[in-house]
Amino acid sequence: MIELRDLAHDIANHLLTGFPPAALKEALDTVEAADALVAVTPIFTASYSGLFKSFFDVLDKDALADKPVLIAATAGTARHSLSLEHALRPLFAYLRATVVLTAVFAAADDWGADSADGPLRSRIDRAAGELAREIERRDPVSVTDPFALTVNFEDLLRNP
Repeated sequence: MIELRDLAHDIANHLLTGFPPAALKEALDTVEAADALVAVTPIFTASYSGLFKSFFDVLDKDALADKPVLIAATAGTARHSLSLEHALRPLFAYLRATVVLTAVFAAADDWGADSADGPLRSRIDRAAGELAREIERRDPVSVTDPFALTVNFEDLLRNP
């Protein structure tokens, strides 16, 4: 789990300098190496938060290509539920991710004593099943280090 609030200053610094500080670099590497992603944002002014968008702005342009993604959001009222379809889904389509069909939205009414087996739980289960099937049908992600030596250093010294 990556808590973007903890990386807010690092994200801003990366946007200004083009270089991610260590904590942000670790988060970006984690996303790139993940077999899938569950992307959750609070809804602010009928869209994702600026911090959420900024994180994906600093992510490598190919990091999410063909990566399964489950999108989810929270907001105070159900009136914001379409934000998943008009903001989040297009963002991840632009990043060439494979977004599962079921998105999960939770409003204030979804939380409470009767929510354990309610409609929210049903949406979560359906979306999780879709994500699991997408992960299952793919090979695990393998990230190669562009600076890794492809030959043994001793062999390089031995053969001029």
